[in-house]
Amino acid sequence: MEHYVAPVKDAAVVVDAIRIDEKPRNLWSDAWTDLRRRPLFWISLVVVVIILLMAVWPTLFTQVPPNNDCQLANSNEGPASGHPLGFTFQGCDVWSRIVWGARTSLSVGLLATLIGSLIGLVMGALAGFYGGWLDSLLSRIGDIFFSIPYILAALVVMSVFSQYRNVFTLAFAIGGFAWASTARIVRAEVLRVRQADFVTASLALGQSRFGTLIGHVVPNAIAPLLVVTTLSLAAAIVAEATLTFLGVGLGGNVMSWGNDISQAQQSLRVAPMALIWPSIALTVTVLAFIMLGELIRDALDPRARARR
Repeated sequence: MEHYVAPVKDAAVVVDAIRIDEKPRNLWSDAWTDLRRRPLFWISLVVVVIILLMAVWPTLFTQVPPNNDCQLANSNEGPASGHPLGFTFQGCDVWSRIVWGARTSLSVGLLATLIGSLIGLVMGALAGFYGGWLDSLLSRIGDIFFSIPYILAALVVMSVFSQYRNVFTLAFAIGGFAWASTARIVRAEVLRVRQADFVTASLALGQSRFGTLIGHVVPNAIAPLLVVTTLSLAAAIVAEATLTFLGVGLGGNVMSWGNDISQAQQSLRVAPMALIWPSIALTVTVLAFIMLGELIRDALDPRARARR
């Protein structure tokens, strides 16, 4: 009985061919490939860039002085030519104050996030890498700070140092108590990375433990910190506005969204838009940073990418 043999094509069949000219892929390139395909990433990024431009270059968005052009004759007036959002109770341009207030809010947020991230990175990296009694000590210190609401702690600090109510004092008050959650995340990531073969190889080649921590462990454990930093920035901006609204944050002469919301509440019934506009600016900014952080976290998680 004859067996049927399928005809073989002349063209050679290449199986599992490796393209040497392709660049090697890693976590960051995969994350960027995922992010650039998502419309929400570009929307949040555009909003963040606009807010940053407002903070760095406010004259690009308005030529009206935020305080020097206030006239009581315009008190609580609606939109006018050159003043698209109307006027405050003191007759100041609402749009100009929103633009210039972005600098203060972002300055406090960035400084507080930088302080909290640095403290959390140091505490979490040392605790996770060295372990033992140092891990127990630093973890218990972190638990103490984690149990204290940082807004309440910042409120107490700003009340005690009421004569030094400025951007730096408020940033230290917020960031100095908001690092515990960052330290926990960094510690968990360092515990995972220190089991890798390259860490063992570094120690076997004679590299010191601290040098291995700085040169190999921390760079490979930095991805979750970037996500937490983005989310912490949004929380710090909210904390600044909350403390300023309560009267214990920045002084009344400092231009910020929290001050504008606080000063506009007395005219809420007759001119609600003077309060609503800075509230919208605060909400949009916080949502943009939160959305950006959430998208980056999903992009850096291979399991989250696989579920989509």
